[in-house]
Amino acid sequence: MSTALLQLAAHHHRFHGPHLDYIGVALGAFISWIGISGPGEAAMIAAGVLASRGKVDLASVIAVGWAGAVAGGIAGWALGLKGGRALFTAPGPLRRTRARILRSGDRFYERYAALAVYFAPTLMAGINGMRARRFLPINAVACLVWALLTGIGAYFIGKPVEDLLGDIGTVGLIVLGVLIAAAVVAGRIRRRRKLAG
Repeated sequence: MSTALLQLAAHHHRFHGPHLDYIGVALGAFISWIGISGPGEAAMIAAGVLASRGKVDLASVIAVGWAGAVAGGIAGWALGLKGGRALFTAPGPLRRTRARILRSGDRFYERYAALAVYFAPTLMAGINGMRARRFLPINAVACLVWALLTGIGAYFIGKPVEDLLGDIGTVGLIVLGVLIAAAVVAGRIRRRRKLAG
């Protein structure tokens, strides 16, 4: 299914722009859907902004992001299925707590499989013993929703945010950073006073 979508995108849109950009999106999505949060979202957002400038093709970005995410999701699920549960139930510290967490996870995956696959690392679907006939279609749809939301969102929102940051300039960003840091410090001081008082 992912190969057919990639072929369609390659034939129709011809992947204009640097091919390395598309490979980076696919690789980032793969890594993120295994269970390492961050690189897929960053790659999709950057590619969405590039697509808004006409440097890469948005449909192709979404296609390769989706394909990378599907492959990463399957890899993460397979890793969790093969060794994750044994690792969780192995003797050692906090074994009872780990067993209780597994039972809760099993119930959650049984009731809310689609949400769990979308929001939790796919490694957890494997650890919680989600069957292939249930996981594979949910993973494919979750990856498609993720690729569409991230890619299209960056395409439409990225340019205005970039323009705003350009208008604010470096001085404005420094002031904004100082204000955020001051708010964090003030919040910590308030928490300490409440705990001490």
